[in-house]
Amino acid sequence: MKSRLTLVTALALGLLAAPAMAQNPQGPPGGGMGQGPGGFAARRMSMLLNGITLTPAQQASVDSIQAAVRAKMPAFTPGAPPDSAARALRMELMQKQDADIRALLTPAQQTIWDKNVADMQANMRNRRPPGE
Repeated sequence: MKSRLTLVTALALGLLAAPAMAQNPQGPPGGGMGQGPGGFAARRMSMLLNGITLTPAQQASVDSIQAAVRAKMPAFTPGAPPDSAARALRMELMQKQDADIRALLTPAQQTIWDKNVADMQANMRNRRPPGE
């Protein structure tokens, strides 16, 4: 009887939590593909800026660029692949964001950025299964 009560309680809590999770447009905290904390975009930017210390003015500009891109980014539906138009828009926005952020950097910072980009591209190639 006690285990049945525990199961019913757990199910009820899960049902109550579902609407709250659905209201978070950035996905689950600390992960997922979204732009939120710990999401794909945050991890990607962290890799690109690895080894680069931004000045407060640079950081403010980066934050502004990222906010503008986030506002234009097409919605992402978990579990459903984006259509080709949404995928193309995402790529275009990411490329413009990268170019705008790189332009803010000093020449020394740009050298590190370029190495980080090359490292990311090499890692992506190494992760693909043979034949792709």
